[in-house]
Amino acid sequence: MAKLLLNVLKLSPVVLAATFFVSNGAFAAEQKVTSVDELAQVTSVDSLSDIQPSHWAYQSVESLVERYGCVAGYPDGTYRGNRSMTRYEFAALLNGCLDRITELIAASSNNSTSTTDMAAVNALRDEFSAELATLRGKVDGLDYRVSELEGANKFSTTAKLKGKVEFITGAAFGNDVANDQITFGQRTRLDISSSFTGKDKLRVRLHQRDNSDFGSKRTGTNMSRIDVQGDTNGAVEVEKLNYNFKPSKNISASVWALGAGMDDFLDADKAKVQTTRFAKRNPLTHRSNSEDQGAGATIKFNKNVNLQVGYTTKNGNEFGTGKGIGGSYDLGTQLNLKAGGFKIGASYVRSEGSAGTDYSHKTGSSAASLFTGSEVSSDSFGIQASKRFGKKTKLGAWYGLTNVNEGGTSNEATLQNWAVFASIKDFAKKGNVLGMTFGMPPKVTSGTNEETNGTSYLLDVTYRHKVTDRLSLQPGVYAVFNPNHTNSNDTVYGAVLNTTFKF
Repeated sequence: MAKLLLNVLKLSPVVLAATFFVSNGAFAAEQKVTSVDELAQVTSVDSLSDIQPSHWAYQSVESLVERYGCVAGYPDGTYRGNRSMTRYEFAALLNGCLDRITELIAASSNNSTSTTDMAAVNALRDEFSAELATLRGKVDGLDYRVSELEGANKFSTTAKLKGKVEFITGAAFGNDVANDQITFGQRTRLDISSSFTGKDKLRVRLHQRDNSDFGSKRTGTNMSRIDVQGDTNGAVEVEKLNYNFKPSKNISASVWALGAGMDDFLDADKAKVQTTRFAKRNPLTHRSNSEDQGAGATIKFNKNVNLQVGYTTKNGNEFGTGKGIGGSYDLGTQLNLKAGGFKIGASYVRSEGSAGTDYSHKTGSSAASLFTGSEVSSDSFGIQASKRFGKKTKLGAWYGLTNVNEGGTSNEATLQNWAVFASIKDFAKKGNVLGMTFGMPPKVTSGTNEETNGTSYLLDVTYRHKVTDRLSLQPGVYAVFNPNHTNSNDTVYGAVLNTTFKF
């Protein structure tokens, strides 16, 4: 490290000035020394515009630059010989030049010249012996501190705590909405994480929430559900418990003892901000029928291509019929490609469900949870794509299709959904984000309980205003047209303000 430091320092042209000032017994007026980042490789004194052949120091500069090659000029072709430094700074720079001069003397075949030059070198070293000794002591100390960082202390077993508190104020209204009161709720999350190898992470997420239902109990449809809602009845619960690690350079894996969902393994493309549950991600492929235990991995083939796999199960910690690791489950995979600001992902999810499973994942109508048998399975297919325009704007879309079958019966159905979305970063102010999503919530388009009375559409417009790095205000408005895929149903509107604190 000491050699590296000295090799960098010796590039500074102020070494020349200091050398001449020492020979003449004087220093120039104190000025701030320019960073070594500004130095260049001007290695001919003729290229230095501010040193003329008539200058008293010209021959000395020429000797050190062209004969010894231990210093250089600035990118603009100047030498700036009137700059100065402290004696400690000079000692560090001088040491680099002296090492170079010593090398040249050792290689010289002219004994008389070598003797004269060595005498000059020794005189300078004696003059600055105290400063050079101090410098070596500081470098040795830095070497020790770096070895400590690179050695046993490269990771810490101390747990790290991060928190987020959200205050949710809002209301839903419309001609068919009986409960249009404004409500105030909250969600609190605490993430505790730790590393054991420096390349892994164990995370425990605690949460407590109490926010009114914006779904069917309030409006008559789950299409109006917001992203942050639910009630833990005042209890603090473990929401997620997972361990992430890298078994190899190109593979990232995770094991979940609690809280695993398919979106934890398959990347979901979406608007940067949203208010409704539907706009959060493609519900047919990126939400699980069976959420609890699970495992998954991402295999990176190169910087533009990766393959993701994930497995989730419900009641995987219990035994009995339909329980355990092989009971109700979701098994999914997704291939992701990206190039030139364009991303595309194709996904497939196989599910073995249970009676009463809502295959719209609480984002569609009640027709999506029509199956009550014990042997219900589904195959879901999805595609998502987005394109970035510059660094701030993104446009994208997703499409999903699910085929559901109930074993031992003739009950079957096909569900479809789609959405288009857009995000604009730094909208109106740096750090702010505008997000918009418009689409069709999951609909039974064929089979048992086919929905033929109309088609629902949802519009979600959300804006996040960054107050500070740890405080943001996120107002959002949305509208559900023809709720429950029935043209005769009146539009449901919603407005929500999410105030988020991070610590």
